[in-house]
Amino acid sequence: MNGTELKLTAGKRKAKPLFLMRILLEETDEAHPLTMEQILARLNLIGIEAERKSVYQDMALLRAFGLDICTRIDTTTGYFIGQREFELPEVKLLIDTVQASRFLTERKSRALIQKIGKLCSVHEAKSLGRQVHVTGRIKNMNESIYFNVDALHNAIARDRQVSFRYIQHILAGKKHYRRNGEIYSVSPFALTCDSENYYLIAYDAATCRLKHYRVDKMESIDLCDAKREGKAQFAQVDMARHNSRNFSMYGGEQRQVSIRFSAHLLGTVIDKFGTGVPIERVGDTHFIARARVAISPPFFGWLFSLDGDAVVTEPSDIADLMRKRLAQAAALY
Repeated sequence: MNGTELKLTAGKRKAKPLFLMRILLEETDEAHPLTMEQILARLNLIGIEAERKSVYQDMALLRAFGLDICTRIDTTTGYFIGQREFELPEVKLLIDTVQASRFLTERKSRALIQKIGKLCSVHEAKSLGRQVHVTGRIKNMNESIYFNVDALHNAIARDRQVSFRYIQHILAGKKHYRRNGEIYSVSPFALTCDSENYYLIAYDAATCRLKHYRVDKMESIDLCDAKREGKAQFAQVDMARHNSRNFSMYGGEQRQVSIRFSAHLLGTVIDKFGTGVPIERVGDTHFIARARVAISPPFFGWLFSLDGDAVVTEPSDIADLMRKRLAQAAALY
């Protein structure tokens, strides 16, 4: 054995508690404990010869560090990891969220799910594999989403503006840009999810307004030298209410509206506007909800989707606008 090999062997011996921790984290759970003989055999496979006494000492050290190493006594004594940073139901929830995210490509979804699976034992990870359904889902085609998110968080942290080009759509592998590829320059403030997409909320100095941009449609993001503008405008935004007022992140004039709903839609209204929305009962069959919303095509589409069980009562100009849009749609048929 040469000097380099001796150093590697000595290094592994010093790192034995860490190798032991990895073995326990990766290979054990309550249903799959390892005996001391199995632990020693696994250490030996990676070139670490150990005695029982030293492994017991390492386990005591890891317990003091906070690792929940449990003992199960049956016909033999086994050791396993009990409570983890993430419990199995939490890991499943994270995977479900990744699967449902349209802004992640199929390849990125699979890579992220594989990493999430490492939060549990290899045995539990096998059960996760049976619930992974990514192929065939409508997924984004833009692989740069990870880098876009990182660049935008960096700009926010450094109080800088960003520039980018905005993709209109990708058809037959060819990108088509808004404004013929003109460079956008905005002041980024927050990232938020809505309707399975990821959005940047930013201040556009040209229009003196806060706008939404789909992060997966942003390309060639650059950090600008200019400091962010629009801080006073963003300071007035209540993010929780902001998301409930906008429909599919479409911008529009913020207006207070009164809408009469059929009684069975109470849960739908609370899901959309929150528990703080003012509600007035109208007999036993209806109620009126008053909320501040962004007047936009998705808002009218949401009302129409409720199949005649939602009617704008005030203000009259919004009711007239809904009537006009319905007439335009009817004329097409």
